[in-house]
Amino acid sequence: MIRPLRQSGTGVRDEGGTSTVEMALASMVFLAMLIGVFQMMLALYTFNYVSDAARQGSRYAMVRGSTSCTNTPTLTNCNVTGDKIQTWVQGRAYPGIKSGTLTLTTTWLKASASQPTTWSACTSGTCNAPGNQVKVVASYSYAFAVPFVPKLTFNLSSSSKMVIAQ
Repeated sequence: MIRPLRQSGTGVRDEGGTSTVEMALASMVFLAMLIGVFQMMLALYTFNYVSDAARQGSRYAMVRGSTSCTNTPTLTNCNVTGDKIQTWVQGRAYPGIKSGTLTLTTTWLKASASQPTTWSACTSGTCNAPGNQVKVVASYSYAFAVPFVPKLTFNLSSSSKMVIAQ
């Protein structure tokens, strides 16, 4: 039978609890790193949906230009604006994203007559006319929380450009 070491007059000490303390410290570090990896995966998951929101917003705008109701009489929300695009994208309810904090910024660009085509901001006239370009930037604040690390917030942002078809 093995007996635990006890402190005696010879200076030998009992070391039975040290492995428990080492395991507790190592587990805290390991679990914090594991949670950090999960948070990074959730950030990438969220970025995927932010990118999709930008693509869907620009697609919605390019189909609903200034002549969309003339070309497609059954189409709803014709002659779309930036506010309508944001409302439509937020209504899609992406999983894991608070739709109220997903913001979209819409910019209308006009083609120049030079070759190759360059785009400049449309400031007058019908900016969502066919042949012009729409740029939608989606942004979302992602809270990154890992134990023992101060809470961080990342701004996830993605943009998409499409030429207005109708």
